[in-house]
Amino acid sequence: MPFPELNDVSMAATILGIKESTIRAWIHTRRIEFVRIGRRVKIPGAEIQRIIDEGRQPRRLI
Repeated sequence: MPFPELNDVSMAATILGIKESTIRAWIHTRRIEFVRIGRRVKIPGAEIQRIIDEGRQPRRLI
């Protein structure tokens, strides 16, 4: 299922079936790719697909 090019945090959370706070925590710790457009934060559809394909949380980058 293809996802829109850029998704807001609430849409990404809905697609993944998790809370918005989890997405925001991943953004804060840089565990998920994101794009800033001004003050807005968007999650690329390819990143959502990667998380689904892996079937687990994104790896922590140290």
